[in-house]
Amino acid sequence: MQAIRIELIKRILKAVPNDGHTEPLQGLFLIRHSLPKERSHTLLKPSLCIIAQGSKDIFFGDSCYRYDAFHYLLTALELPTISQVTDASEDRPYLGVRLELPLKLVSSIILEEEEVMPRQAVVRAMDVTPLEPNLLDAVLRLIRLLESPNDTRVLLPLIMREIMYRLLTGEQGVRLRRLALLGGSTPDIVKALQRIRQDFDKPLRIEALAHDLGMSVSGFHHHFKAVTGMSPLQYQKQLRFQEARRLMLVENLDATSAAYRVGYNDASHFIREYKGIFGVPPMRDVQRLRETVASGSE
Repeated sequence: MQAIRIELIKRILKAVPNDGHTEPLQGLFLIRHSLPKERSHTLLKPSLCIIAQGSKDIFFGDSCYRYDAFHYLLTALELPTISQVTDASEDRPYLGVRLELPLKLVSSIILEEEEVMPRQAVVRAMDVTPLEPNLLDAVLRLIRLLESPNDTRVLLPLIMREIMYRLLTGEQGVRLRRLALLGGSTPDIVKALQRIRQDFDKPLRIEALAHDLGMSVSGFHHHFKAVTGMSPLQYQKQLRFQEARRLMLVENLDATSAAYRVGYNDASHFIREYKGIFGVPPMRDVQRLRETVASGSE
């Protein structure tokens, strides 16, 4: 497996010569960082995350997942997370791969099998487990396609299918199957996530949402946290502040306007909570982000 990892390092270094990331194929992201990074907030789509060199922490709800070149992270739902590259240097930069999961492909592979899934009410949406050689080899062959564009049309669907198959037959297979097919109580939580994302700027009525899903309030809270690692209100708050951050950074809104757009009528309350999440007041945070982007482009 060491030979596979060495080749993967070389290919990522070639594809990403400077710090940052690139998306050479749809849904495939290659990342490089030469220094440990501050914590960053993002909405992580359903993805397979592999590290060729270095290490990273993902903070999800009240849990911290640390992974490195010997482990992979898998999430099967779109979730607000906090990430931090912890091991990186000029000589040994952090090198990562993130592959968005085509859940329709995952579901089709599952439906072709006759295996009956073990009964399990709810499963956590994210986990870290040891990286299997067959999975790493398939990911390497996917990245090799970057230098063989003529082969991509034929081989890309086959390799993607193999990667999804390796995930389904690996240590996280049962969890991925459950989330992909929405078994047990998970479909209710997925519906709740969709409702909260759709109406994130409106007051969250927990009792009404639980009633619509046919669940008690306590049962809804329990299952929601079991899957997402956070309460419904914490999930909504993460969505609101990530959108507010985007509005200030991309659309140049001031803090008061951004607060109003994401559902806060009290700007001072918004600023206090924003500082509690990101560590600094809104406009100082946005200024810091812009300076980081500017220094990275020099």
